[in-house]
Amino acid sequence: MKNPDLIVIGAGAAGLMCAITAAQRGKRVLVLERSNKAGKKILMSGGGRCNFTNLHVAPDRFISANPHFCKSALSRFTQWDFIARVEQHGIAYFEKETVNGLSGQLFCRESSKLIVAMLMEECRQAGVEIKLNCEIEAVLHATANWFAQPRKGGNSENKQEHGEGFKLVTNQGNFTSPALVIAAGGLSIPSLGGSGIGYELAETFGLRLLTRTAGLVPLTFTDAMHDVCGRLSGVSTEAVLFNDRKAFREDLLFTHRGLSGPAALQISSYWHPGEAISANLLPDHHANELLFSWKQQHPRTLLRTHLDHLLPRKLVLELEQLWWPELAETALAEWPSVWLEAVAQKLSSWSLKPAGTEGYRTAEVTLGGVDTRDLSSKTMESSTPGLFFIGEIVDVTGHLGGFNFQWAWSSGYVAGAAV
Repeated sequence: MKNPDLIVIGAGAAGLMCAITAAQRGKRVLVLERSNKAGKKILMSGGGRCNFTNLHVAPDRFISANPHFCKSALSRFTQWDFIARVEQHGIAYFEKETVNGLSGQLFCRESSKLIVAMLMEECRQAGVEIKLNCEIEAVLHATANWFAQPRKGGNSENKQEHGEGFKLVTNQGNFTSPALVIAAGGLSIPSLGGSGIGYELAETFGLRLLTRTAGLVPLTFTDAMHDVCGRLSGVSTEAVLFNDRKAFREDLLFTHRGLSGPAALQISSYWHPGEAISANLLPDHHANELLFSWKQQHPRTLLRTHLDHLLPRKLVLELEQLWWPELAETALAEWPSVWLEAVAQKLSSWSLKPAGTEGYRTAEVTLGGVDTRDLSSKTMESSTPGLFFIGEIVDVTGHLGGFNFQWAWSSGYVAGAAV
C-alpha cells in the first residue's frame, strides 16, 4: 500500500483504534510500527491480563494543563463502547476488587493477548495493513521536514515535492498520504519500543511541548528512608499517600529502593522533585483518639501489641525503632501524653521526602507532552492540516486503573473518525 488515505505511526492501543475506525469508514490505512510486534504495551499490562478500561471514567481522573480537553473524546467513545466490543468478541472479563472495594478496573479473565487479537482481527476485517520492524527515516511535508539523522542544510533540504500530504521514508520503502497520525507513544518503558519520535515530529511541525516526566512510577529514597525501605522490602499495607494536591487510598508496597504499589504510583503523578509527601498508615482511624483509648482501656499493654492488629508485624517493629525506641518496653500507662500524641501524629501523617523516581524504565505513562492548545479536542488534528496526535504523546495522563487505555481508545477513535 504505497499511497494510502492515512498513515499511522505506532501500532499501540491508540494507533490501532485509529486505524480500525478510519478503515471501517472506507479509508485505506497503513500502520507503521518500529518494533517486532503490535500492541506490546497491551500485552504486558495488568500483569498480562490488560486493565483495558474503567467503569468510572471521568475527566477528573486525568491530568492535563487543560483539564477540559479530554472531555470531548471521552464522551464520543466511552468505556461502554469499548466494553461492547470486548463482549462482541466473546472476551471474558472481571472487575478487580481492591482495598476500596470494587474498583471499576476491568481486566481480561484469561489474557491480554485476547485484546490484541481482537484489535488485529478488526484491522484484518477492515483491510488495515500493518508493517512491523519499520523504522521511520524521514517525514517530508510542504511546511516542514523531519529526518531521523541530522543532515547538512537542516530541514530546508529535500522539501516535499509531490504536492500536498506527507511523504514517509522508511527502511521498508517510501509511502505518501494526505493524512498522518502520530501514535508513537511516550517515553515510558523504552524496552517496549518507545523512541520519542513523536515529540520530535511535533516540534518540527511547530507544536509546543510541555515538560515530560515519568508518571505512575515507584518513588526512590537516598537518605535514611532508603535503608528503612530496604529492611521492609516486600511488606505491603493499606495507606493514604497525600500531598496538598491529591490523596490516594491504596495498597502501599515497600521495595529495596523505596515505595511502590498503587498508592505510590498514583501520588507520583502529583509529586514534584524536592517535595515531601505524607502517609496515613491508619486510614480507618483517628490515630490520636485510638492511641489514647488503648492507654485508658489497656494501660498495662505495649503499643506494638495493639498496632500488630492493624499493621504488618515487620512494619510495626521498624516504626517502633524509628519513633519510640526508648518506650518500646514501656506500658502505655507510663507513656507521657506528649509522646503518645507525637506517635499518633506520625502514624497519621508520616512525612516522606523522595529523592526521585525510578524514571521511565518502570513508569507506566509519560506526563506532559504535546500541548493541547495546539490540537483540536474534537479531532486531535494539529494546526498542520492532516496531521494528528493521539494517545500517550498528548498532554493527557490518566490515573492508574485503565484510564490511560481509555484515553488511547477515545483519542484514537475521534482521530480515525475525522480523517
